[in-house]
Amino acid sequence: MSFPLYDLGLPSGLLAGLLFGYALEAAGFGSPRKLTAQFSLRDFAVFKVMFTAVLVAAIGLYLLRLGGVIGPASVYVPTLYFWAILAGGLMIGGGFAMGGYCPGTSIVGLASGRVDALVFIAGMIAGTTVFAYLYEPLTGFYFAAKGPDAERLPDLLGLPEWAVLAALVAIAALGFALGSRLERARGGPLTAQEVCAEDTETLATPKGAMARS
Repeated sequence: MSFPLYDLGLPSGLLAGLLFGYALEAAGFGSPRKLTAQFSLRDFAVFKVMFTAVLVAAIGLYLLRLGGVIGPASVYVPTLYFWAILAGGLMIGGGFAMGGYCPGTSIVGLASGRVDALVFIAGMIAGTTVFAYLYEPLTGFYFAAKGPDAERLPDLLGLPEWAVLAALVAIAALGFALGSRLERARGGPLTAQEVCAEDTETLATPKGAMARS
């Protein structure tokens, strides 16, 4: 088997997608209620799951490099362009807050049978299509404010990689502890039973209202 696995093409992409989707569904991210509860600081599942994924990937790659399984330049690091990243982050963050999904979780929501996820996916495809048509006129903005050549944190900060990883683990531990305290203070986190009960109540409200009237 060759490393990195993405050299295997479509099979590795499908495997990664299936595992990623399973992890998102297992974390409850097929429900927009679970996702938007992060913005109200009631449920920190999004922060905890995603930060854990970052740490596992970063530490795993570090150990694979130490063991000689992959080379130091085997992982592609995209160039950072500040204005494009800022604009994209604001748009996807706004869409996430309003729609309750990101691109990955919308697929999970659709697989769970949610019609609102289908609407979100349609909007995502429409937005991507519009961007494709506007790409050339926006090229100057897209490639403006290029980041530093040293694009990895250890290189940028001049620190050994293990020190940066240790700092990230410490930040995660602090963030998890703070997030758990905020969850308890706000009556969270949402349980699977609460999410299902709220979804059922929402669907049943119009019929119940009509019956009472």
